Amino acid sequence: MPVDHSFAYLVNDVARLFVARFNEHTLSVIGLTGAQCQIVGCLAGHEGINQAGLAELLDIKPMTLVRQIDRMEEDGWVQRRPDPGDRRARQVQLTDKTRPVVARIRQLSSELRREAFAGLSEAEERILLSLLRRVHGNLAEPAALPLLATPSLAAGPASRDDARGARAGARWLAAGDCQ
Repeated sequence: MPVDHSFAYLVNDVARLFVARFNEHTLSVIGLTGAQCQIVGCLAGHEGINQAGLAELLDIKPMTLVRQIDRMEEDGWVQRRPDPGDRRARQVQLTDKTRPVVARIRQLSSELRREAFAGLSEAEERILLSLLRRVHGNLAEPAALPLLATPSLAAGPASRDDARGARAGARWLAAGDCQ
C-alpha cells in the first residue's frame, strides 16, 4: 500500500494539517499559538488548577508547560497565584484579557472543523468521529495492543515526545478544539 494511503499516515497527516491551519488562524486573529489555545481551553474548564495538574491534563512535560505559562503570563493571558493547599505549587488562572478570547478560540475551531469536514454529510461526520473514537479506544488500552509485547516493538515510539505528539494530534483531530 502506498504510504500516502496508509491509515497511520492519513491520521497523522490530517492531525498535522489541522494543527498547522489552526495555528495560522489563531496567531493571525488572536495572537496565540495553537498550544497556547489548548492551555486557555483547558484553563477555561479547570480554572485555578495547579501547573502540575495542567501539564498532566495537557499530556505535556511540566517544564514545557512552565515555559509556555511564563510567556503567556508576560503577555497578560494568564496569571499564577500561590496554591493555598500546597505552598510549593502555583495555580494558573485566566486573566480578564483572556476570558473574551475563549469564545473566539471556539469559534475559530468550529470554522476550521467545518472546513475540514467540507463535502461530508452530517451523517458522514458522525460516522467518521464514531469510528475514530473506536480506533482511539482500541489503541488507548495497553491490553488491546498485543504487538507491543514482541521484543522488536517493545521499545515503543522513538521517544516519549513522539507518543505525546501523536496523542495530542489525535485529541486535536477528535475534539477539534483547544480542550
